[in-house]
Amino acid sequence: MTTAMALNEDQMQKLGADTVDVLRSIYDPEIPVDIYELGLVYDVQVSEDGDVHILMTLTSPNCPVAESLPVEVEEKVKCIDEAKDVEVEITFDPPWTKDMMSEEARLELGMF
Repeated sequence: MTTAMALNEDQMQKLGADTVDVLRSIYDPEIPVDIYELGLVYDVQVSEDGDVHILMTLTSPNCPVAESLPVEVEEKVKCIDEAKDVEVEITFDPPWTKDMMSEEARLELGMF
């Protein structure tokens, strides 16, 4: 029986950065901006075991992709070699507002 090696701090940081890169490749189908820049991702936590926990929200509880977007996030992050277990938690506290968007997202949408 083999035991998995624990990730060191540098490996954990790299896995976190790789996770953010993946999140930046996932777009809200109704808004031409990725979910990270939209401010839908509240937190990304990486354990020394290589587990990734993503706390995110949706633009509204009635979002048309409420069922599919969390699954897409989980599946794409699981493709990172170092990611062992991936959990996507959806919260509506605090509720998403346009103020959570990055400056880049606001520029993209002409909101300045």
